[in-house]
Amino acid sequence: MHIAIITAGGAGMFCGSCMHDNTWARALTEAGCEVSLLPTYTPIRVDEEDQSERPIFLGGINVYLDYRVPLWQKIPRGLVRWLDAAWVLRVASSLSSRNDAHTLGDLALAMLAGEEGPQRREVDELAQYVGRELKPDVVIFSNALIVGALRRLRQEFDGRVYCTLQGDDVFLDMLPEPTKQKAIDAISERAQEFDGYFVHSRFYREYISQYLSLPEERFHQLPLGIDLTGHVGQPEERSGAPFTIGYFARIAPEKGLHLLAEAFAKFHEKHPDARLRVGGHLSRQDRPYLNHAVKMLKSAGAAGAFEYIGSPPSRAEKVAFYRSIDVLSVPTQFLEPKGLYVLEALANGRPFVQPRHGAFVELLEATGGGRLVEPNDADALVNAWVDLYHDAETRQSLGRTGQINVREQYNPQVMVEATLKLLGGDSWDG
Repeated sequence: MHIAIITAGGAGMFCGSCMHDNTWARALTEAGCEVSLLPTYTPIRVDEEDQSERPIFLGGINVYLDYRVPLWQKIPRGLVRWLDAAWVLRVASSLSSRNDAHTLGDLALAMLAGEEGPQRREVDELAQYVGRELKPDVVIFSNALIVGALRRLRQEFDGRVYCTLQGDDVFLDMLPEPTKQKAIDAISERAQEFDGYFVHSRFYREYISQYLSLPEERFHQLPLGIDLTGHVGQPEERSGAPFTIGYFARIAPEKGLHLLAEAFAKFHEKHPDARLRVGGHLSRQDRPYLNHAVKMLKSAGAAGAFEYIGSPPSRAEKVAFYRSIDVLSVPTQFLEPKGLYVLEALANGRPFVQPRHGAFVELLEATGGGRLVEPNDADALVNAWVDLYHDAETRQSLGRTGQINVREQYNPQVMVEATLKLLGGDSWDG
């Protein structure tokens, strides 16, 4: 079976969706499938062997200039295609701010217009490449925000086309009205043409089907899978070290670092030996947000216990981060559809304390590796940390249980088996 996965680059950062798609592609390839992982917008960035192919479609620079400069659309495509080169897009990504939904709303609407929008040439190229050159058996879009290419693809490709929904609402919720509703309506209309939709949790199946007005009966659940290579930490390794709370996610308000800082300031007052380590991508736009969190800690006398390590550039350094903590907490403000960082922490024997919403409820059911607390409640976080601080045996038990269950239920082979079953039988088994 030849599967084409159309993914979206993370503009230079480690993106959870990119990493999932890359692991998925590699696991399917190892299982005997032919897989084409096609990046759009920018190159993907992962901490394992990159499975994506070249060229990059819908290159971010040309997409933006097509939208901003109408005359750009009239320049022969051959003269501007060089801007889609991976090295050019990497440089541009390193110089740009985080993709801000507030300023990119109109551009998103233009992209959703597909063959009728300013990026029609790029949409046409993608459709022709997939339909005329690749000729796969199945095509899978990595998110609904690139659905503008679907209608044109249908003209070139007569096989099945699916869409993986794994956080599209986070971007859409940041759009100002009326742009937000226009974008939702555009996605809803065009996404009806998919043969089905993949999600990673029961929660998100119900939530996103209602959010985008898509038929729930056409949703299929695929388990998450992470590359377990190198994730070998044991809870006992932390014996004798200062109790350390970890956060590993993008530094942004929706991920809840400000709530974490508020809670840690209270926790540190009770337990001044405790430490807080934070890792994850930080855009220039979100530096003031991080600075605000640091000021909160300084005012509480806890700044000396805080460390921001940046975004670890390698798998080994990321694993070392997880091994350096006792518990993971990423108190998201949005309803998390995946939670890969929870699985990574558990893979290293580190339990979690997460808000009782989104996919975290199902992750706890499946792994037994943590605690859930009321969302947006700093005191609830503190109380859960205090319990684990005083009970090393429970921490280690949760870590061991979670580690075993992650390796059994969230390995790439489980993900592949479920994928091939769905593509063969096409039935919901969530």
